[in-house]
Amino acid sequence: MHATGSSLRNVAIVAHVDHGKTSLVDQLLRQSGLFRSNEHIEERALDYNDIERERGITILAKTTSIPYGSHRINIVDTPGHADFSGEVERIVKMVDGVLLVVDAFEGVMPQTRFVLSKALEAGLVPLVVINKMDRENARPAEVVDEVLDLFIDLGATEAQCDFPVVYTSALRGTASTDPSELGTDMRPLFDAIVSHIPAPEGDPEGPLQMQVTMLDYNEFLGRIGIGRIARGRIKAGQPIAAVKRDGSVQRTRAAKLFSFSGLKRVEVDAASAGDIVAVAGVEGITVGETMCDPNVIEPLPLLAIDEPTLQMTFMVNDSPFAGRDGQFVTSRKLRERLLAELESDVSLRVEDTEDADAWLVSSRGELHLSILIETMRREGYELQVSKPHVIVRRNERGELEEPMEHLVADVPSEAVGSVIESLGLRKGKMLKLEPSVSGEMTRLEFIVPSRGLIGFRNEFLTLTRGYGTMHHRFDHYGAWRGDVVTRRQGVLIASETGTATAYAIQNLEDRGVLFVTPGTEVYEGMIVGEHNRENDLTVNIVKAKHVTNVRSSTKEETVRLKAPRLLTLEQAISYIEDDELCEVTPHHIRLRKRALTKSEREKLAKAGKSPSSG
Repeated sequence: MHATGSSLRNVAIVAHVDHGKTSLVDQLLRQSGLFRSNEHIEERALDYNDIERERGITILAKTTSIPYGSHRINIVDTPGHADFSGEVERIVKMVDGVLLVVDAFEGVMPQTRFVLSKALEAGLVPLVVINKMDRENARPAEVVDEVLDLFIDLGATEAQCDFPVVYTSALRGTASTDPSELGTDMRPLFDAIVSHIPAPEGDPEGPLQMQVTMLDYNEFLGRIGIGRIARGRIKAGQPIAAVKRDGSVQRTRAAKLFSFSGLKRVEVDAASAGDIVAVAGVEGITVGETMCDPNVIEPLPLLAIDEPTLQMTFMVNDSPFAGRDGQFVTSRKLRERLLAELESDVSLRVEDTEDADAWLVSSRGELHLSILIETMRREGYELQVSKPHVIVRRNERGELEEPMEHLVADVPSEAVGSVIESLGLRKGKMLKLEPSVSGEMTRLEFIVPSRGLIGFRNEFLTLTRGYGTMHHRFDHYGAWRGDVVTRRQGVLIASETGTATAYAIQNLEDRGVLFVTPGTEVYEGMIVGEHNRENDLTVNIVKAKHVTNVRSSTKEETVRLKAPRLLTLEQAISYIEDDELCEVTPHHIRLRKRALTKSEREKLAKAGKSPSSG
């Protein structure tokens, strides 16, 4: 039976990465009586994608529904990472309140600010949850003050600033309204949601109006539109009119209807105003479109979809090792997979190119693209990708403009100078420098061209010895800022195909940093390391030691090699230059030159032409 009207609550849960919102939802699920005592629930149950579990981030917004007494609480989990900010803007349209989760020690962080500003702009009723109260160094009183300052700073109304506070420990599964007590269960949080978050408005008797705010895809059902019913009722199988983004009307029917129960989708016959439902069977439906009563065509205002700011070329793997460990390697399979991704990811664009084996893929950022590539390799695809480029445009006056990011970084005070210098080379302009109360950390704010941030995260972690945190999000399109200095070193390129030897690696160690270990199979033209000078160097990494029958007293010692630099997928993508490619297979990430032979590279260099433009 569906909870309707006064017994229903729709609430979004927002927080900075790693402040525990997904763990908090786990506890609410566990204590709602929805699961049998012997039923196993995964930790961080909402992050059901492997990559989300490993990285500890939420990529896609998800809905869960929890019963509490006679009430039903729909909780929409939101991504905290800026690459997925478009999801956040749409989710606030589905709910009436927001649970702001803040770490009792770390306090307000940059990402909290962005997500909260969207919720307050939408007029949502806030409820503040101070989590991790079990931490030794928890400082709840100061953190509540920080939250209040943030609300005032974001221009919250007087009513919004008068927010209730619940103190929780997701680890222990407890909540309390008193900071000096941990509490015994989650009941105080459930009670606060029910009493403070308003029930959804909307006339269940009026003509149907429902806006699609999220998409899903299922190979049996096709595209699935998820959203909140703003008015009226919807029944499975009933005729509906879908008002498209261009204003045209598609007459169709709602083939199947699903509601949420815990983490599952449950098929239902009908739902009414206020409910969050998933509708299958409306072909080609996309975010922002409205499903209406066929006799009363009244679309809701369109929702904005983030424009992509970054693009890269995806192509068929044609390296000498192509097809060795991938299941899907043909251009037909790759194209089908990219088009399938478009069914559920509204911020992605895929365009064919003149080359039948290559596609231009545009997205919101590096993380967005690397997660797509990582997902594909896990599914058994082999592919090659080019260096990412920002999408530039010309304004009315014909001047070149590029995407700019607002970057906020918390940096150990001794690293401030080097971080400022590095961002200066990347054409960043500083907005603010603010030392923390303790003086150990300094907060820096910059506006930086998006292309200046490609590959910056790794350098930032090195400069701050891993203690710095940084977050950035798209800010605006601004005037082109000229050349950006990023990688300054050349690379070491394998001269022939074979297996890397410890002997060859030892002899090359003073030439730079290696990316491979003894026993790694390499091919001619593959990048095996970074040169310590600015030019590229072709090296023989498969050279074996000549065996002599003269024993030397010192030579028999075990060879001690320096640790290689093994690049992750994100590092590899942001490392390559225009004349290079990143080869991705289910078990390997390799860097290579587009032109594999030395003679071909020299010929292109003489012609003054980089292989990427050839």
